[in-house]
Amino acid sequence: MIRRATLKAALLGAMACLGVGPAGAQPAATTLLVHLDQPGARIAPEIYGQFVEHLGRGVYEGIWVGEKSPIPNVRGIRRDVVEALKPLHIPVIRWPGGCFADSYHWRNAIGPQSRRVPEINASWGGKPDTNAFGTHEFMDFLGQIGAEPFVSVNVGSGSVQEADDWMRYMTAPTDSAPGRARANNGHAEPWPVQYIGVGNETWGCGGNMTADTYAQTYRHYAAFLRSYSGPRARLIAVGADSDDYAWTETMMARAVTWRPDPTPLAYIDDKPLMWGLSLHFYTFAGNDWRNKGRNVGFDRTGWAKALQRTMLTDELITRHAAIMDRYDPDKKIALAVDEWGAWFQSEKDAPSNLYLESTLRDAVIAGLSLNIFNRHADRVRMANLAQMVNVIQSLVLTRGKEMVVTPTWHVFDLYKVHQGATQIPVDVATADYVEGDIRMPQVSVSASRDETGAVHLSIVNLDPEHAAPISATLVGAAGKSVSAQALTAAAIDTKVEFGAADPFVPKPIDGARLDGSTLSILVPARSVSMVTIR
Repeated sequence: MIRRATLKAALLGAMACLGVGPAGAQPAATTLLVHLDQPGARIAPEIYGQFVEHLGRGVYEGIWVGEKSPIPNVRGIRRDVVEALKPLHIPVIRWPGGCFADSYHWRNAIGPQSRRVPEINASWGGKPDTNAFGTHEFMDFLGQIGAEPFVSVNVGSGSVQEADDWMRYMTAPTDSAPGRARANNGHAEPWPVQYIGVGNETWGCGGNMTADTYAQTYRHYAAFLRSYSGPRARLIAVGADSDDYAWTETMMARAVTWRPDPTPLAYIDDKPLMWGLSLHFYTFAGNDWRNKGRNVGFDRTGWAKALQRTMLTDELITRHAAIMDRYDPDKKIALAVDEWGAWFQSEKDAPSNLYLESTLRDAVIAGLSLNIFNRHADRVRMANLAQMVNVIQSLVLTRGKEMVVTPTWHVFDLYKVHQGATQIPVDVATADYVEGDIRMPQVSVSASRDETGAVHLSIVNLDPEHAAPISATLVGAAGKSVSAQALTAAAIDTKVEFGAADPFVPKPIDGARLDGSTLSILVPARSVSMVTIR
């Protein structure tokens, strides 16, 4: 107790001393207390999930080029994109949408390519979708990169029967009628489909429903959706848009339990009707959906506004989780942030819908967001970056035969060490980063300990000008060695370019020192860093 009190006093003292000096002054040191003596929840690998939608060139060209394409491919799927994604250990991919999911009819995209039924992509510009990339191609893609499926069924324009038929087609045993149909189309064994999204954004493009209406609709679907082999299905209900806390309240009150208003003698099953409840939240420069700000050529105000909005993610999760806690104190139900990422204005000459060039700011947004998800690992057990290839905050961009990985790709590569590790609480005392009337903490941190005992600290320095001196104390343990690397660039709007050297490859941080339980390190300005202590 004496040691804990002393540490608290030291932290409070450090916080009291921290301040922001005159313009251009070096911020005070950031102090971290890394509580290895208070291990938290397991960081679900699914927090590092991805999202793919039939939008722009997210699927066609980005993933699917067809077997006859001059672009190297395996069964029609781009070889270079697969090879770029495999090292990230992507756990799960959400598909086919997004808004597209609620106008998607899966039967039109199975069987021989010559028999596929093209459809109009009403959600994204009305262009035709050939349906060349359907269930079999998606599952093949997942197999090539080693990810699991998260399938969103059509609630908006579909039916319970259509959704159930799709689950039967994907998961029923080979000797069943759906299994034989699947085998006739080239895949005999059932696919394991553990995650099922019951619609998408039903408060908007998925049906313009009220929370009460969707709660009843969800209950209907939940009665019939299941896996017919393999792991038990985990249903994910449509949750709130950003700060719509009333939606979360209604869903938790009306859609979680089998009988929301049980009578004394009636049969009761206390197993929740959902595995997870979703949350969608996007970052742009400010809070005006009609003026998101440019994704290239922005100034420091545009940098700060975007980071300030990203920081709201913590408040949103905290408040939605507090509502969930009242109905689900044992945290059986996951909060699934299954759409998140940077969504700025596309340039006028953008090659496809919602295509964004990728800059250092995107990397910092990714690091901030993942740190927040890691810190909420007790409730957040899935998150899906929007969207993986060629659409808003991508991991990979393509241009014909060319492909580049983005700064966000590098962040996911750095942070993959957190997957499946134990979250470690960190007390952070840091100066503020100030830009005009915008003020926020300069440093963001999350930490974990893996099964080998290695401790990983992910540190984001928001300040575009000043490095951040860090002094960290490991509480309850000591280390023997330290290594660190940082992702940064020459300017806040440095972007990745085709045919040029990658400016975002992380580089070692020189000068990191570890003396038992005390770490000292200087992380660069405008950076995302990973520190490993063994």
